[in-house]
Amino acid sequence: MTTAGDPHLFSPLQLRGATLRNRIAVSPMCQYSAIDGFATEWHLVHLGARALGGAGLIVVEATAVVPEGRISPADLGIWSDEHVEPLARIADFLHTHGAVAGIQLAHAGRKASTAAPWDGGAPISPDVDEGWPVVGPSAVAYDDAHQVPHELTISEIEELVEHFVDAARRAVDAGFDVLEVHGAHGYLLSTFHSPLSNLRTDAYGGDFEGRTKLTLDIVRAIRAAVPETTALLLRITSSDWVEGGWTIEETVELARAAAALGVDLVDCSSGGVSPDQQIATGAGYQVPFAQAVREAGVRSGAVGLIEDAEHADRIIRSGDADLVLLARPFLRDPHWAINAALELGQPAPVPPQYQRAFSRSVVAAGR
Repeated sequence: MTTAGDPHLFSPLQLRGATLRNRIAVSPMCQYSAIDGFATEWHLVHLGARALGGAGLIVVEATAVVPEGRISPADLGIWSDEHVEPLARIADFLHTHGAVAGIQLAHAGRKASTAAPWDGGAPISPDVDEGWPVVGPSAVAYDDAHQVPHELTISEIEELVEHFVDAARRAVDAGFDVLEVHGAHGYLLSTFHSPLSNLRTDAYGGDFEGRTKLTLDIVRAIRAAVPETTALLLRITSSDWVEGGWTIEETVELARAAAALGVDLVDCSSGGVSPDQQIATGAGYQVPFAQAVREAGVRSGAVGLIEDAEHADRIIRSGDADLVLLARPFLRDPHWAINAALELGQPAPVPPQYQRAFSRSVVAAGR
């Protein structure tokens, strides 16, 4: 039986210097609405609405550490000091309305240079004005439609670590409390992890140690460069869902290594490395990955088809994860966290401007 002191969905969570008001996070969701990497009014309103809606942590979408690391020409970027000011506006608004501000630092690797989803999402050739050459651990394309990536040299890999560090410093300057390194979904770092996409025979390939070296080098360098109070998360593709690919056992090993270097929580996603993946989807289908990481002694975040409040609460109460990260539910309902609190009988983080609309008596009366 759960006691009053046991963690639940509306328990606070401490991530270094940041205290989340609940265990609900808005997962990074690309909006394809940036201009030359700069955040726009869309990002401010989109992310700000979820702070007003009661989320504990809001993570800004995949934000490229170099221009060629964008998924599309309309992705956010943080490769220059000029990108800081509009991001700082967002972080400040999130703080003002009770949310912890996070940002995902990313490089799309061989999946870069594509059109926005509503423009078809297809790869854009470097011969087209908005396209550019892509890079990866090896000269292996994602599929026949994508470019064959340039295989990064060792010196280029070492420069990439510095780009992540520079981006992390800028994110701290912008006021973000939480930084997440994107190592999932077939983007650059996850392609280094997977033996399906990393065919290297040097220090950055081969065995587990070589394939995870770049990610751990980035984690180590960021941790040394940012304040001790800044929380550091790592998003991982926990399984390639392909025989011979990256496995949950390797995820657990990487999570332990990353935690030893100062990662505070591992965000457990999956898939995206290979078009041959066979994913058994269903409500909470990725929660077992978060559970395995947490059982290994590393704090974890659960993602993937977590739709309703009771399910999210059960994940926390059962000890399967320390945090739930939601995406599409927050697109459908910016006030998902407030409505979850009302459903679960917990104090609802309602802004004073909205309190009449969300009071239990008004909701019950249908007014």
